[in-house]
Amino acid sequence: MIIVAALYKFTAFPDPAALRGPLLDLCVAQGVRGTLLLAGEGVNGTIAGSRAGIDAVLSHIRGLPGCADLDWKESTSETMPFGRMKVRIKREIVTMGVPGTDPRSLVGTYVDPADWNALISAPDVAVIDTRNDYEVAIGSFRGAVDPETASFRDFPAWWAANRDRFHNKRVAMFCTGGIRCEKSTAFLKAQGVEEVYHLKGGILKYLEEVPEDQSLWDGGCFVFDERVAVGHGLQPLPHQLCRACRRPILPEDRARPEFEEGVQCHLCVGDYSDEDRARFRERQRQIKLAEARGETHLAIR
Repeated sequence: MIIVAALYKFTAFPDPAALRGPLLDLCVAQGVRGTLLLAGEGVNGTIAGSRAGIDAVLSHIRGLPGCADLDWKESTSETMPFGRMKVRIKREIVTMGVPGTDPRSLVGTYVDPADWNALISAPDVAVIDTRNDYEVAIGSFRGAVDPETASFRDFPAWWAANRDRFHNKRVAMFCTGGIRCEKSTAFLKAQGVEEVYHLKGGILKYLEEVPEDQSLWDGGCFVFDERVAVGHGLQPLPHQLCRACRRPILPEDRARPEFEEGVQCHLCVGDYSDEDRARFRERQRQIKLAEARGETHLAIR
C-alpha cells in the first residue's frame, strides 16, 4: 500500500534554493514521488511512497528551519498516484499574489473537524469555499458560498467585489488541506474582518474524522494526484482526470460525444484551438506508447 502525505508549513526560508537539491536527492533515493514547493514563506506539497520512504522525507523536512512542528495528513493508495518527483522553487507556496499576506502574523481561529458542523450551522456565520471552481463543482459543504474563481489569485478581487454581502457576519473558510485558508484568513483579517475561522486540516481531515452519517459534506473532494477525488474515510471515488483541461470527470462522461481521450471533454470542448488539439493527440499517442513499454509518460503526474 502506498502512503500519500499532504503537508505544508509557513516558515521563513532565507534561501529556499539551497534546500532544493538535498530534498530532491533524498526523495529520489527513497522512491518517493509527488510535488514539493519551496519558497521564502515555507514548504507545501503532496508526496507518495513506501512507509519508510515517506518517514525519511518527513524527518528531513522537520529538520528544516521552523519545521520541527510540521503537521501533515496521510491517506493510502493501492497504486502510485504520481509519475515523478518534482521540487520547485516558487515565490509563494500557495499563490494569492498579495504582497505582505503573512499567515504567521495574522492568524484566524482554527476549528477542529469535530466542531465544524456546529460553527457552520450558526445563522450568523457565512461559509466560504476558497477552492477553484472545478474543485467546488464535484463537492462542498452544504450552504457554502462558491466564489466561482478559476484561480486562488482571483480570491482578493472576488472579496473586494462581494465583501458587503458578509457585513456583520462571522466568516468560516475551508479548503482541501488547510493551506489556502491560512492565506485567505490572513488576507481577510488584514482587510478588517474581525472574526475569521478556518477548518483545521481542511476537508481531508474532516472527511477522515467525521462519520459520514454526521457529515455536512456533499460529493467528492478533488485531490491533486491520480486518485482525482476522495470521499468520506478518504476512500477514492470514481472520478477521472481529463488530460486536456485537468478537470475531474466521471466515467460516464467518457461516453459523451465531446469526449476524446487526452484531447477534450465536455467541460473544455470549446476551450482549445485545432492546433492545441493536434498537440494533445500527439501527447496522448506518446502516453500510449510509454504505457506499452511499461513506462510512465512525463505528462502523467
